[in-house]
Amino acid sequence: MPIIDSFSLDGRRALVTGGNRGLGKAFTTALAEAGANVVFVSRDAERNAAAVAELAAQGLQVQAIVGDIADSGQIARIVEEATAALGGGIDILVNNAGACFHNDAHHVSDEEWDTVFDLNVKAMFRLSVAVSDVMEASGGGSIVNIGSMSGLIVNRPQLQLPYNASKAAVHHMTKSLASEWASRGIRVNALAPGYVKTEMAPVDRPDLRRYWIEDAPMQRYAMPEEIAPSVVFLASDAASFITGTVLVADGGFTVW
Repeated sequence: MPIIDSFSLDGRRALVTGGNRGLGKAFTTALAEAGANVVFVSRDAERNAAAVAELAAQGLQVQAIVGDIADSGQIARIVEEATAALGGGIDILVNNAGACFHNDAHHVSDEEWDTVFDLNVKAMFRLSVAVSDVMEASGGGSIVNIGSMSGLIVNRPQLQLPYNASKAAVHHMTKSLASEWASRGIRVNALAPGYVKTEMAPVDRPDLRRYWIEDAPMQRYAMPEEIAPSVVFLASDAASFITGTVLVADGGFTVW
């Protein structure tokens, strides 16, 4: 096989969470461009339709499911609908959906803590478990969990303890599932982005430049399209001997 072919996702079936904007939409786009049949799930039907239409205008046919993965009662339906839409199986799962609040430790409410951990950790776990059964029935697959450099360092100047802790949990859950599911033919890896220009990260704010940009060796932020190829790599046969790893894409931020 030519080396470039190992990066192809032709014929693969992919499910992406939070795929209607930001990094999630970039992941959906990249997977489709690499040849995968892609379905994404997000809560906002209007945003979903807009993302599907936007990608269709680019010649990429993807499908959307309306659902809230943080609601455990919806997981079975979401997996069932995704499996049917993808023609009877799921080969790739990209766990991207996430939430973050900025608050000092003394003012983190139970609601904020639960919202972050319910979506960033528990929903990722529950969906991965459900999808793993579909993957195993098809001979295996690849799960890519979107962690963050925030699971490796403490960001500044913003205070976001629950988010940081949740992403550290994502990284270790990735390693634990990789160890447990290797015998099932399922690889589990995580991608830990640094600062990326999305609605969640106001990277253009002058007051944050000193901490977010100047503290990184590359002295800049990333665009979502720069992070997406790493998801394609981890999902593809090019990463066939890689499992349980956390791939950091942060412009060097965590080396200082």
